[in-house]
Amino acid sequence: MDKGLWFSLQKELEGELEFDELIKSLYATDASVYRRIPAAVAFPKSTKDLKKIISFASNNKIGLIPRTAGTSLAGQCVGDGIVVDVSKYFTKIISIDKEKKTVIVEPGVIRDDLNRFLKPLGLFFGPNTSTSNRCMIGGMVGNNSSGTTSIQYGITRDKVLKLNTILSDGSEAVFSELSREEFDFKKELNSLEGKIYKHIYQELSPKAIQEQITHNFPKPEIHRRNTGYAIDELIDSSVFLDTATPFNMCKLLSGSEGTLAFTTEITLQLDDLPPQQSLMIAAHFKSIEDCMKAVVPVMQHSLYTCEMMDKTILDCTKNNIEQFKNRFFIVEDPEAILMLELRAEDIEDLTKQKQELLKTLEDSGLSYANPILQGSEINQALELRKAGLGLLGNIVGDKKAVACIEDTAVAISDLANYIEEFSNLMKSYEQQAVYYAHAGAGEIHLRPILDLKKSEDVILFKKITDEVASLVKKYKGSMSGEHGDGIVRAGYIPFMIGEENYQILKDLKRTFDPYNIFNPGKIVDAYPMDQQLRYEIDREEPEISTLLDFSDSLGILRAAEKCNGSGDCRKSVEAGGTMCPSYRATRNEKDTTRGRANALREFLTNSEKPNKFNNKELKEVLDLCISCKGCSGECPSNVDMATLKAEFEYQYQKENGVSMRTRLFANSNRLNEFGRIAPGITNFFFKNKLTSGLLKSGLGIAKNRDLPLLSKQSLRNWCTQNLEKIQPEKPIKTIYFFIDEFTNHLDAEIGIDAILVLTRLQYKVKVVDHKESGRTFISKGILEKAQALANHNIDVFGDLITNETPLIGLEPSAILTFRDEYLRLAKDKEKAKSIAAHTFLIDEFLYNEIQSKNINPDQFIKEQRTIKLHGHCHQKALSSIHNTFTVLNLPENFKVTIIPSGCCGMAGSFGYEKEHYDISMQIGEQTLFPAVRNTPDSVIIAAVGTSCRHQIKDGTKRESQHPISILKNALL
Repeated sequence: MDKGLWFSLQKELEGELEFDELIKSLYATDASVYRRIPAAVAFPKSTKDLKKIISFASNNKIGLIPRTAGTSLAGQCVGDGIVVDVSKYFTKIISIDKEKKTVIVEPGVIRDDLNRFLKPLGLFFGPNTSTSNRCMIGGMVGNNSSGTTSIQYGITRDKVLKLNTILSDGSEAVFSELSREEFDFKKELNSLEGKIYKHIYQELSPKAIQEQITHNFPKPEIHRRNTGYAIDELIDSSVFLDTATPFNMCKLLSGSEGTLAFTTEITLQLDDLPPQQSLMIAAHFKSIEDCMKAVVPVMQHSLYTCEMMDKTILDCTKNNIEQFKNRFFIVEDPEAILMLELRAEDIEDLTKQKQELLKTLEDSGLSYANPILQGSEINQALELRKAGLGLLGNIVGDKKAVACIEDTAVAISDLANYIEEFSNLMKSYEQQAVYYAHAGAGEIHLRPILDLKKSEDVILFKKITDEVASLVKKYKGSMSGEHGDGIVRAGYIPFMIGEENYQILKDLKRTFDPYNIFNPGKIVDAYPMDQQLRYEIDREEPEISTLLDFSDSLGILRAAEKCNGSGDCRKSVEAGGTMCPSYRATRNEKDTTRGRANALREFLTNSEKPNKFNNKELKEVLDLCISCKGCSGECPSNVDMATLKAEFEYQYQKENGVSMRTRLFANSNRLNEFGRIAPGITNFFFKNKLTSGLLKSGLGIAKNRDLPLLSKQSLRNWCTQNLEKIQPEKPIKTIYFFIDEFTNHLDAEIGIDAILVLTRLQYKVKVVDHKESGRTFISKGILEKAQALANHNIDVFGDLITNETPLIGLEPSAILTFRDEYLRLAKDKEKAKSIAAHTFLIDEFLYNEIQSKNINPDQFIKEQRTIKLHGHCHQKALSSIHNTFTVLNLPENFKVTIIPSGCCGMAGSFGYEKEHYDISMQIGEQTLFPAVRNTPDSVIIAAVGTSCRHQIKDGTKRESQHPISILKNALL
């Protein structure tokens, strides 16, 4: 298309229209197996914008692909036309009617954010998908989403009361409940809306047609059914039957995947919050068959959740930092688990329900363990289940658990037999499939494990789907329960419901959308399900050499390919966690971990340059990655963007050189050593307004930043003078203390406090002649220097660090390199692993000693202290803030709370760089700064990281303390 047309549309919109290659590549995929490069991506700000985009599409015969979070599994958000992303601006909760229990929202409102807003009113929106912390209401309506709560609260279609839409001719139409008289009035309208009502009436009125639909559509007792358009729901109304049920077009539009109209506002029916008292029984099974047989008897109870996970997913959780903590209730090595949640208004009722459910399980003889979870344990178990989709990305290599047959639903009474036949089918293909999800609703997410880079597995991809479609039809089930038809299943609709019914769907689509502009290739006239996949079939796999060792992922390309598009990195600030700070500030897809992984995959695969990293688009997309490591812990697929960025920077700088500012930041330790020749003069230049201003201006440092000052004495020098004098006579054990480059020169006082705490608690502290950690070189991509430092330190500590003599450090970003990047930099991998196994943050070490009863509250003051604690990102990703929390709570009258903040925004040198200063402060303002400002002066602010403490000072003018300094002041 002529670029002039794009520029013209761009000028007309209040929002944005992007059509550069980078943005288009980021929107070429969703969470499915498909990849189609769109023509452009639009970010409308208003209904007026949407009308202009629709008019442009009609005039130029180009498709519009509606998109919210882009987490669809069937390819609904993939297409060749204009992707219309409403997630950035259509995000308002418009109004709430507490009496009627209804709410009006725009399509870009996140499901969990909505429920946080509703909770004080005692209400919530019931459907609850595994992606609920980032999926949006518009996408839930498009897919007719269900989730874990459907057995009690129904599906999205049940909750949609009214939809404000724009039709394909640009006219606005409001769809809601209609009586027979109101319907008759609508069908006489001289408009596209009237034409639609008239067509539906003419098409669905004949009794023979109604019987044909009922006979061929999935069983009505299967609540989760999204096979094509829900015309079976439309005929069950007063317009067509002798019933009091009013007609509502929303029944049809829910699950229509944006193929019929463009939604701008959604009115939802809400429910009262669930009963407060709850518990969960996690029934363990030795086989999938036993698990499936248990579903019917347990569903005789009033369950609020009946969810399944199999061994494949449970095994994936072992390798995920965040989810490993949630495995606490797993007994032995089950083949499957059913998570059965009960709720009640009072404990007595709940206890009775529990006893009855346990008796059912015991009488069945099917489960071998039934641990009972309560309180926060339930949420931990549900988070483990929710992470299932993303965790499947942890399978190393090109074979992945593929979404194609993952959404089949059958009647609960048919489930055990259906799964038995399905399992036999998988065995015939020598497949060990993955089983998880909504057993209580008759829907198990089943996935074959295939390599879609290989033609033989692509053939198998279709053959397995063909056979499963026949099996589902045998049980009169639905090929799509909640994930939608999209591309992967739409081609099976004629087979599933019959050609005559399929023709009704085609005529309906043509009436709504005569020019086929709304999400073409989905539901009707479907794109082939085995073409335009994410990877080129039988391609020659690119060989990409790296300095960092990515062998654990079989190379850097596969490390990027671990991202399956599930979009966990798009969760809002209110959802908690760290990932992804820059996205939370900009709301741009390119600033998500997913966007960056997609960009890396695209350019590492398709770039024709000798150095595939040498692309300005990659430089742009990785620019705002602050290397917080949030993704390494919170992304279910363990995509570690900080490490990927470090390698990118190294490779990119090979071709483009290293800037002076980058060199200076990387070599900050050497500069600090030089400045220590005359620390007073150095600090004068850093503090003086004129000289510091010149330094900042010349180096591209933000003018609003205070430059860090040198401590009066280096920590290493203090140790030389004092360490032997303060050693305990009878130490509990000996530890080696790592003097990192930040503590040594900038925070020596904190290092002294740490050593004093350790020695006074009867630990012998040893300091040896080692090098800096290399953190500054890693973050700036100067990896050869980082590697030299890593190997030197591994040689120094290799024969010293054991279980009896661990290595302890203060600064998370420095000491945790031994457990993280050193494993990728080391020449001697075994020695590096041995050191890593016995390397601890001081908080971790003290926590372990408390658990071993070597440290107790009697060693500390009894005075009251109130403390608010902010955790360092690397600590949260690679260790745990809860160690620090426990340690600070050891003194009897210390009251500690954790600030639920993500990243502080400083991120080492990132926040000092003038072009990043505003984003850095925006990130701080998300949670941390307001929490600190709202804290009384009498409350101590604790922060583990040196960058965090500087950011708090710059952003709030409050001083914060390292937890070890607080403990030192509390020692008796």
